[in-house]
Amino acid sequence: MSTTLSDARLVTPEGVHDGWLTIEDGRITHIGRGAAPGNGESLGGGTLVPGFVDIHTHGGAGGSYPSGDPGAARQGAEFHLSHGTTTSLASLVTAGLDDLERAAAALAELCDDGVFAGIHFEGPYISAARCGAHDPELLREPSRAEVARLIKAGRGHVRMLTIAAELPNALDVIRDVTAEGVVAAVGHSDADYDQTLAAIEAGATVATHLYNALPPLGHRAPGPIAALLQDERVTIELINDGVHVHPAMLGLAMTVAGPDRTALITDAMAATGMGDGAYRLGPMAVNVEHGVARLADSGAIAGSTLTMDVAFRRTVQVVGRSLTEAARMAGLTPARALGLSADIGSISVGAYADLVVLDDDLRVTRVMKRGSWR
Repeated sequence: MSTTLSDARLVTPEGVHDGWLTIEDGRITHIGRGAAPGNGESLGGGTLVPGFVDIHTHGGAGGSYPSGDPGAARQGAEFHLSHGTTTSLASLVTAGLDDLERAAAALAELCDDGVFAGIHFEGPYISAARCGAHDPELLREPSRAEVARLIKAGRGHVRMLTIAAELPNALDVIRDVTAEGVVAAVGHSDADYDQTLAAIEAGATVATHLYNALPPLGHRAPGPIAALLQDERVTIELINDGVHVHPAMLGLAMTVAGPDRTALITDAMAATGMGDGAYRLGPMAVNVEHGVARLADSGAIAGSTLTMDVAFRRTVQVVGRSLTEAARMAGLTPARALGLSADIGSISVGAYADLVVLDDDLRVTRVMKRGSWR
């Protein structure tokens, strides 16, 4: 059965144009300019962008992915879907190995069902000096055997591992996981410039929330941020919520890396969409005030209450990037980082019909996943 969406402003990898597209069996089969041939479902001149791809998120709508509760995880995923995120990873935080294995096993079931595109281990192999909202008592030195256990628990659904480049055995673990098809990401790291370059040479291809939980840029000691920004093999994650990173620094990173290497993420936690109050991020107690999540004991930023539509909108309206660039950073670039760009992340013939309709203020009005309105 064929469906045509017409009267839309399409944001494609090639640019923005008024036109239409046709969908068959959940995939885009034709894209055209101007008026659609025959009758189609009018989108009333709305802006049509690819479904957002969030490669770093911990939950939403009260549901926490690190809890390992399938019902809570579905709840979070459905909430983010309503805000345009049609593909996401379920990100875990530092915990005991048994707890991580149990959570990965539970989330693997949801990956089987298509709720998530994979699992992301953010910890426990990160720096105590840059641990942020992770429990420092549960941090561990990287172990090739332990990482193999975690990957096995995910039953082929582990997509990404964040690791501090300077830790013992880190380079061996990066080589191991990339050989298994898992993306190695440098983050929560106190590494210097050369240690970070070594991690990239070993196979690391993502920078976990650039700027945050990393040493700052220095003109004599450039540190990991410079190494990650300058290397063409690395995709950088950015949290554009108005809290984590100043717009000027977002613009700097986007200019240096370009839209083809910049991935917008939320780093959202369970409080997203729920309002202020007391929550948990894995084992850590979190207070949310005025939409900002911080650890109850130290006040450190603890994830975000961001959604991808807000990140997209801020990238255009605050940072000043074009619709095409923002759509690439929210869709095609993160999809490519996961090796999924043939199927998701762009309005292209052959791709899944994962689509978001935006109004004139770039707010979500409708969401389609795999050719069905949600």
